Amino acid sequence: MTGIRLRPVAASDLDTFFEHQCDPVALRVGTLTSRDRSEFDTHWARILADPLGILRTVESEGAVVGYVGSFVREGLREVAYWYGREHWGKGIATAALRELVAEVHERPLFARVTVDHTASRRVLEKVGFFIEARESTVESSGDEAEEFLLRLD
Repeated sequence: MTGIRLRPVAASDLDTFFEHQCDPVALRVGTLTSRDRSEFDTHWARILADPLGILRTVESEGAVVGYVGSFVREGLREVAYWYGREHWGKGIATAALRELVAEVHERPLFARVTVDHTASRRVLEKVGFFIEARESTVESSGDEAEEFLLRLD
C-alpha cells in the first residue's frame, strides 16, 4: 500500500467528500442517507466549527481519498471515517485511523459500526478497538439498526 498523509480539511476537499457520500453502495453498507448539497454543506459547516472536533483529510498518492476524525457525542470521544469506494480494501482506512489514534491522546476512544459492516469493524479491531456493547439505534434514514459500540483504552 502506498503511504498516506493526514492534513487539516480544506474547503476544496468538500467536493470529493460530497461525491463519496452520494455513492449508493457505500451508503447501503454504512446505513446512511445521502444529503443534498445544501444539507451536506450545512452539516460540514457544523462539523468544522466544533471546537472539540479533530478532522483530517486523508490523501493517498496525492489524491483526496476520504477523511478520518474524532468528535464528542453524548460525553464519549468517538472516531469516524469515510472513504470513496474505489479506495476500499487498500489498507488506507487502517493506516489513517492508526495515525489519528496516535494524535488523539484522550482515552477511552469509541466507535460505532453496524453489526453487519464487518470490513469497518475489522479496521477498528486492527487498530486495537474491541466490542464493548451491542445496541439498537435509529439510522439517519429513520430505520432501526443494530450497532456495535467499540472501545479503545
